[in-house]
Amino acid sequence: MLMKNERLAALRTAFDQGSHVLRIQDGESEAARGDLRVRAVRTFHPVPSLGYIVVRKVAKLKSEFEKRNTKVIGLSVDPLDSHQRWSGDIKDVTGADLNFPLIADPDKSIANKYDMIHPNASDTATVRSVFVVGADNKVKLTLTYPASTGRNFAELIRVIDSLQLTAQHQVATPADWKAGEDVIIVPAVSDEDAKKRFPGFVAKKPYLRVTPQPKSPTSA
Repeated sequence: MLMKNERLAALRTAFDQGSHVLRIQDGESEAARGDLRVRAVRTFHPVPSLGYIVVRKVAKLKSEFEKRNTKVIGLSVDPLDSHQRWSGDIKDVTGADLNFPLIADPDKSIANKYDMIHPNASDTATVRSVFVVGADNKVKLTLTYPASTGRNFAELIRVIDSLQLTAQHQVATPADWKAGEDVIIVPAVSDEDAKKRFPGFVAKKPYLRVTPQPKSPTSA
């Protein structure tokens, strides 16, 4: 099993090799800030598939990801020429352009390192995996859905909001939290410091101190 930094190195190597990527905008070969989301999907089929829905959804959320300083990277186990044909079909079927980089991984070297190939399926059957990587190049979240279940993009946006908020402030987000709702002050913050940093917080229990969400770039 590869360590996380080795996996990230493999991903970044592929990302920087333009011959393996369908589309990379200028300046996007390095993600110095924000988060990266990586997904795997078996892409080109002669008929419309769930892949179209995924790409359309991600394409339409481009402004939401940009607002969060987050770059999206796709990973496919099909070759580059399939991506080129598939991108035209996506435009025809959904009206959306493929507006994020898509890595071609026909030898499945990256997919295998990230455990994206389902062990009990064919050697091209990818599971629906998502990785959120922070600006410090550390994996912050992994999500893997069964092949029969599509991803929840509202949940991914919610998670990114939480990760960015809690990286800036010493708070935690409770279950079902959404941006703008109250958060929990972490135990490492003393009551004295909490009064200065989170004035007006409510201590429901000594260990449960609730405060309005602090300001963040996406909530300002």
